[in-house]
Amino acid sequence: MSVKLFNPDGLPKPDVYRQLSIATGSRLVFLAGQVARDAEGRKVGEGDLAAQVEQCYLNIGIALAEIGGSFDDVAKLTVYVVDWKPEKMPLLGEGVARAAAKLGIDPVKPITLLGVAALGEPDLLVEVEATAVLD
Repeated sequence: MSVKLFNPDGLPKPDVYRQLSIATGSRLVFLAGQVARDAEGRKVGEGDLAAQVEQCYLNIGIALAEIGGSFDDVAKLTVYVVDWKPEKMPLLGEGVARAAAKLGIDPVKPITLLGVAALGEPDLLVEVEATAVLD
């Protein structure tokens, strides 16, 4: 594996993400923010944060598979959530868990979660971008 994840001593050790990733490999991949659209561009999960998170993660897996990688190669995620409130965390976690089950992966990565006023289209509730390293 080209990405090793851990929580160093001296920092909090959260269950839902890791503080660091060490990536080795020859290809650094910057994936554009993924939104809740299927391959034909159709909306997925309108008004449903968990469904939209799930689709974002699935899209990341699909994109990386296309170039010979997988979600396991992700070194860092940035998640943008419209009108973020801590009460939305269970829905975020539900979407991640459903995608992880479908992809057969451990979704725990270093992550930055940002609350935003809006995204590129009014029906979007979340956007997830990824940086990956492939051998």
